[in-house]
Amino acid sequence: MKASYVLNILLAAVLAYVCIRRAENNPPQQMMDDSTAVASSQVSPVASDTFKKFDVMSEPDSLMNFSFFTGDGGHGLLLCAGDTASSNAMTIGWGGIGTLWGMQRPVVTVYVAERRYTKEFMDKYGYFTVMHFADTKILDYMGTHSGRDGDKAKELGLHTLYTENGTPYYAEADLVLECRKMYDGHQFDSTKFCQDAPKEFYANSSAGIHYFYIGDVVNAMRK
Repeated sequence: MKASYVLNILLAAVLAYVCIRRAENNPPQQMMDDSTAVASSQVSPVASDTFKKFDVMSEPDSLMNFSFFTGDGGHGLLLCAGDTASSNAMTIGWGGIGTLWGMQRPVVTVYVAERRYTKEFMDKYGYFTVMHFADTKILDYMGTHSGRDGDKAKELGLHTLYTENGTPYYAEADLVLECRKMYDGHQFDSTKFCQDAPKEFYANSSAGIHYFYIGDVVNAMRK
């Protein structure tokens, strides 16, 4: 009986030694997965508990009913481009949603004047967001200050979030469209203006002639 007892102790010791060596050579997978998840959440912190995604294909009227590009009282919308390292946003009063090139998803067209700081981000990155805000003071500030002079989002106390693609948007928005560029910035040709309205507009504009960008809606969120 003593021999059996000693044998059991030896077997337990051998098993413990094998388990310790295996743990040293193969760190637990769960720990690596957790660290990866933390890094991922820092790169793409989507506020899923606040924003709810919706399918623009199954709810095509939701954008038009939102008076998306007319805004409330003509205040406009917010355009933002960049990545997790740097970004900039500006108020836009022009744009449109429609269909183009046989795309199943709707496309968004936005316009950015050549001297706007946001244009640098629109040219550099492949995605952009367009946002609607209930608080029109945000749009007023974003439309009268330049990102070259400081962090406008920080000054307003806005909280920057990112989509799965790393595209920035703000937690304070109430509707967000993420768009993937299909047509890069192209400037209007002033020789093609057929009426006085565009000629007069640019004759009095210090920001330069606008470029337009077209993107298809790959993500739509609202509160």
